[in-house]
Amino acid sequence: MGEMIWLGILFPSASRRKPFLSIFLLLYSLLLLFCVHGSSSPFNDSVPFHLYHSSDSLLREIETLVGRHPDKFHIETMRGSNRGYLAEIVVVTYNHTQRQINKPKIRILLSFGQHGRELITTEVALQLLHIFVGERSVPYLDSQSIENILDNFIIKVVPMENLNGRKLVEAGDSCDRRNGRGVDLNRNWSVDWGKKEKDYDPYEEYPGSAPFSEPEAQIMRKLAVSFNPHIWVSVHSGMEALFMPYDHKNTIPAGLAGHIMKSILENLNLRHFQRKCLVGSGGGSVGYLAHGTTTDYMYDIAKVPMAFTFEIYGDASASQKDCFRMFNPIDKTTFQAVIDKWCTAFITLFEEGIKRLGGAQLSGSDKTTHLWDHLSVVDNDSKNKVRNRDVFELAVQELRNYFRLFFLSTVLLMFMFCSRISKNKFKDMNLTLNGA
Repeated sequence: MGEMIWLGILFPSASRRKPFLSIFLLLYSLLLLFCVHGSSSPFNDSVPFHLYHSSDSLLREIETLVGRHPDKFHIETMRGSNRGYLAEIVVVTYNHTQRQINKPKIRILLSFGQHGRELITTEVALQLLHIFVGERSVPYLDSQSIENILDNFIIKVVPMENLNGRKLVEAGDSCDRRNGRGVDLNRNWSVDWGKKEKDYDPYEEYPGSAPFSEPEAQIMRKLAVSFNPHIWVSVHSGMEALFMPYDHKNTIPAGLAGHIMKSILENLNLRHFQRKCLVGSGGGSVGYLAHGTTTDYMYDIAKVPMAFTFEIYGDASASQKDCFRMFNPIDKTTFQAVIDKWCTAFITLFEEGIKRLGGAQLSGSDKTTHLWDHLSVVDNDSKNKVRNRDVFELAVQELRNYFRLFFLSTVLLMFMFCSRISKNKFKDMNLTLNGA
């Protein structure tokens, strides 16, 4: 598409002057597109797609899995649209309702596949769902132990947040991380939205026309507000890292909350990754600041007590032209090792959640309260605050849109007015000259 636009700019009137030249340019454009993009197709022989599910087959397998375990799983599809652009997100809820119904449970929200090119993340989501119901195992843990851990939670899993972007990758652009209309969903949230660093890449990081301009981000915000999770994890690939807020600045949250999150990540890094993962704030660890990210919103605005970003795989030796290999393992051994290692880490994270949310203490007033008690008290209050803040943000977004329309209308009217004046002056001049 970019090459054809470029040719159109260089030869704007070619088709009007010489039909054969237009045909030549069209054929040349098609050849150029093939040469440039053909090698990046994920369906060529160099990419081991026998390891990976297509988006359709992965979602079908999840639907079938849910059908086998209706007592533990519930599935729904959330839909949204904006100016003709449609998006849908599948959400799977795990809740073993037949056991300890009256027991308060910790709520966890997990998101995978926010960037289309990061296919390995959706495979981890699929494996986790199988583990939840005992159909697949975790190294060094028996199914009963896992079930006992999971009884403490209600877990919502978004296995493929960016379905439209994934479709673009499957159609041939294995470098694309954006959604179906070119927006980076992890820059479309409201915390520090729109700020651009010196190394800003509009192809990679375009944040959209406004915060929450994209239906995918709107759906995820709605899900977060309604579910009000205690733990949030956004799963990506491109490197190996365990991140916490903040992404938009080089610091972690102050006080006990920041200490708890960092200690959890350090424990995961020690137990499962031999301290090979980067640990800390995204902005302070990854080497660049990111603005308008999901995790910063979850922590700062939605007030999720524990908000994380996991980067589960990266091949630093891969060529920049080989995007698939940069973000996804290409051999079976590594593929399975990544899935097993991170699924085990998630179970450890759940165990840590039980310990911290049940036994950690918060001091912010005259009284010292347990974190779990604190969460139970503020759930409704924080939900109302988030709703009010969301209404305000939507109102601001609408005002921006109206202002743009007003500005464009004003410019158009001024242009028409000036054109009319110019025509009248030209007509008067002609009459004067003719009269002379």
